[in-house]
Amino acid sequence: MASITLQGNEIHTTGNLPEVGSVAQNFTLVAEDLSEKSLSDFAGKKVVLNIFPSIDTGVCAASARHFNADLNSLENTVVLNISKDLPFALGRFCAAEGLKNVINLSDFRSNFGETYGLTITDSPLKGLLSRAVIVLDENGTVKYTEQVPEIAQEPNYAAALEAVK
Repeated sequence: MASITLQGNEIHTTGNLPEVGSVAQNFTLVAEDLSEKSLSDFAGKKVVLNIFPSIDTGVCAASARHFNADLNSLENTVVLNISKDLPFALGRFCAAEGLKNVINLSDFRSNFGETYGLTITDSPLKGLLSRAVIVLDENGTVKYTEQVPEIAQEPNYAAALEAVK
């Protein structure tokens, strides 16, 4: 279990992020059109998992905007925004913001959060996903992870970008 903070108060997740060098576990999440997308659908591409509690918060929205802008010029790279938000909310936000370089996926009916150790177990955010970034290479090997220590803090975009290159 990881310990992080919410406005300085300690909260916990169901586990720890995958180890750098390990092969990422496959998962299936729900896309904006309610189809199912699996990690295996992106085989052969570099994948950035931008994981957050809810697109309806300022920091989560900022991370979606940031990854949309910073990684859109990288070849063979896909950014997956992942949260417990319903697919409709994720789609509405990205449409309103003009974000076209990210793929939104919802964990509202899967076990992604538990598999990746990201489900928050206590606090008012219990049941949501913690803020984290995981970068995978073309073979699905974990190249970088960041469990953001304070949930209201943005991730280290520069470190994630460097891991993709």
